Amino acid sequence: MAHLTIGGRNLFHRRSGAGEPLLLIMGMSGTHLSWGEPFIADLERDFDVVAYDHRGIGRSDPESAAFSIVDLADDAVGILDALGWTSAHVLGISMGGMIAQELALSHPERIRTLTLGCTYCGGPGSALAPQATIEKLSAGMITSHPPDRELAIRNGFEVNVSAAFAAREGTYESFRAMAKALPAPVPVIMLQMQAIAQHDTSARLATLGGVPTLVIHGDEDAMLPVENGRLIASLIPGAELEVLEGVGHMFWWEQPERSAALVRAHADAGLQVAPPAPNH
Repeated sequence: MAHLTIGGRNLFHRRSGAGEPLLLIMGMSGTHLSWGEPFIADLERDFDVVAYDHRGIGRSDPESAAFSIVDLADDAVGILDALGWTSAHVLGISMGGMIAQELALSHPERIRTLTLGCTYCGGPGSALAPQATIEKLSAGMITSHPPDRELAIRNGFEVNVSAAFAAREGTYESFRAMAKALPAPVPVIMLQMQAIAQHDTSARLATLGGVPTLVIHGDEDAMLPVENGRLIASLIPGAELEVLEGVGHMFWWEQPERSAALVRAHADAGLQVAPPAPNH
């Protein structure tokens, strides 16, 4: 675990496992811990896995200036460069999936395979979080003065997973421990929300036909409805769509083994189609 200097900022990253290079790009308010040990441990068996904290988040340098999804994609390119990876498999979820879209659009040659999870492309037919979700997330985090962290974590858990998973014994406790270990600053979350609101790759996704792409989405996603996944898969030529029944937004948290198997199978299939240049 160490920091990489990207664009004058120190971004924290965790590297583990061995095999094909895999870059994990986390979503809004999440840190490298938000991938969960079961998911990471499964991926480590076949991949050289790197998960990093976005600017202003987790153990990375603080941030107070506005940024865009394109800026965060530039950070991701910087991570690849700093690691010496000419190309990598890329998994981006939620906001991280938006970043991964911009990364693939600007640097398709750096992408071995692309997996977009529970994400959004903007434009006609797309939909951000419904009002009920926004209100629940705001309670405790934004509308409470001072912020009620315990309420915010509880509400965040309930809108990020399916009702069935939330009802399982011990699931909230593990989520709470993760969230409390590296709490995200509310001002940075607001900056991330502003960046998300401006994101729109819908008119450009058709150019990604040469990038092997898998779209994963839970059909009980209360953060970004499943219609977003179906839309993205329809806009990227050749993209495959995997809809997980009875699963919420954080599909890799609810079904880590299945999620890792999907990433692994997609990576294997993508390499059979077009073997990438070796990393140096």
